[in-house]
Amino acid sequence: MPDARSPRRGRGLTVRARLTLLYAALICSSVVVSLGVVYLLLSGSSWQRAPGQVRQGGIMAAGGHSPALLAPFAAAERTAGLAVALGVVAVVSVALGWLVAGRFVRPLRTIIATAQDISATNLHRRLGLRGRRDEFTELGGTLDDLFARLEASFEAQRHFIANASHELRTPLSAGRALLQLAITDPAPTVESLRATCEELVELGDRQERLIAALLTLASSQRGLHRSQPLDLAELAARALAAREAEADRRGIRLDVTLGPAPATGDPSLVESLMANLLDNAVRHNVPGGQAEIITGRTAAGAARLAVGNTGPVIAADAVDSLFQPFRRLGAERIRPGEQDGYGLGLAIVRAIAGAHGATLLARARSEGGLHIEVTFPD
Repeated sequence: MPDARSPRRGRGLTVRARLTLLYAALICSSVVVSLGVVYLLLSGSSWQRAPGQVRQGGIMAAGGHSPALLAPFAAAERTAGLAVALGVVAVVSVALGWLVAGRFVRPLRTIIATAQDISATNLHRRLGLRGRRDEFTELGGTLDDLFARLEASFEAQRHFIANASHELRTPLSAGRALLQLAITDPAPTVESLRATCEELVELGDRQERLIAALLTLASSQRGLHRSQPLDLAELAARALAAREAEADRRGIRLDVTLGPAPATGDPSLVESLMANLLDNAVRHNVPGGQAEIITGRTAAGAARLAVGNTGPVIAADAVDSLFQPFRRLGAERIRPGEQDGYGLGLAIVRAIAGAHGATLLARARSEGGLHIEVTFPD
């Protein structure tokens, strides 16, 4: 049964073979034209009269034979000579074409061999083509950049899976420990069992919220499944209404300016983007701080959402890391048991903005906190 994965099975001529035929055809054509010109010139001058070969009654060739009788034999000799010459030229042309084509495709074979050897486990390898700047070195540089991006993507995926596995396993381990304590309690009471059950419910809620955040992140990274007209102001008002109580409880003042901002996209994803931006602005703030929410149009007419908040001072070079999954300010990962999230909010924001083709800009405020702007395309 043929192997569908084999790239060699059932394919046509190689590039080297096609180039060989092309070069051979060009060389042979040039030689044929040259020999044809020479043949025509010789045929017009071969039977001119020579001194001492004219006698009364007609022209006689050397030895007393008539040129008319010798003409067919001379033509046959010339044709045979041309055929031999063309055969030799064809062989030489193919040989030269094969050598030239081999030299031409040698860098391409190097690229193919190295690319086939690179896999998800050794993406650190590079082609590293050097020498004269031509199309092959440009192709090698492009592929090296692609391998670098793939390596970074696979590395980020491995970190994400490890962190997600840890966060999903933590509630299960804590729940098992609670159940073991309840089972080994020699004198359990209704109150102790109720407290254990309440802790288990809270652990289950945390796990459910984490799974929901992971699903939102995964769905936003897959791109848009539906797109329809929406208004950022309406979605922002809805997200704000759900978070005003938490802002009051934390003592955060909300400065809201909602201007019309029509855009096109997935309303549920855009609302999730806003919810995560507001959660970040409220939860990662300082007591008595403030958060500013603005929607409107840019000078070019694009829909714009801006969310800024007070908070701890953030180094400029640390802003980008906050948009990585399971990252928090001042820590490589989130700490188990924290109630302010899982370090996925800004990662979800970046994924949703990317799915909509929106521009995401984030900068650290000099007085502390973060300012984030999302501009949707026209």
